[in-house]
Amino acid sequence: MKARIVIGEDDVLLREGIARILAEAGFEVAAQAGDAEDLLRKALAHKPDVTVVDVQMPPDRTDDGLRAALELRRRLPGSGVLVLSQFYEKQYAMDLIGDRAEGVGYLLKERVGDVDAFVEAVQRVAAGGSALDPEIVGRMLGRRAADSPVDRLSPRERDVLGSMAEGKSNQGIAQALFITEAAVEKHVTNIFHKLELGPTPTEHRRVRAVLAYLDH
Repeated sequence: MKARIVIGEDDVLLREGIARILAEAGFEVAAQAGDAEDLLRKALAHKPDVTVVDVQMPPDRTDDGLRAALELRRRLPGSGVLVLSQFYEKQYAMDLIGDRAEGVGYLLKERVGDVDAFVEAVQRVAAGGSALDPEIVGRMLGRRAADSPVDRLSPRERDVLGSMAEGKSNQGIAQALFITEAAVEKHVTNIFHKLELGPTPTEHRRVRAVLAYLDH
């Protein structure tokens, strides 16, 4: 069964481009909207597997799209949301994730141009996973405070931490870093020990723990 998608983007060309990319990847594009209010109505009506939404949309063109996404997260907890942003804003990611990282994504708009990565992110969110832009994760890690516990990590552990924050599974991390899953498990155990984050029984909670740590 095809995953159903609703798209919210006020740039008509980009909206049509996203719709075409997703349709060709096998998704069902159920509806499109050019402003936040129309997006909210259509998403609530269609109850999609994923709503792809731009942060800045009419009527105010500030964070209307993000606020619509937060409302969808509240009213359709079983539906995924993938937010696209023109620029990096850590607080947007934190607001969107809230207390649960299941079915949520936050990507820079430029990532849409990388069709395979964009489609993979939508698939991950549709399946109840998470997808954070690698650039955003990198900037978060780069802005750590002096004497941060991140400094205790080895270079390889930082690579694993970055992949974890993007939402990758242990298998995905192993493939991305060309190491074994056993090595990934060992690195993950070391990371949480060094960061004093405690046990994290699911991958989604791992992402939440990483972001909570970075925010702190």
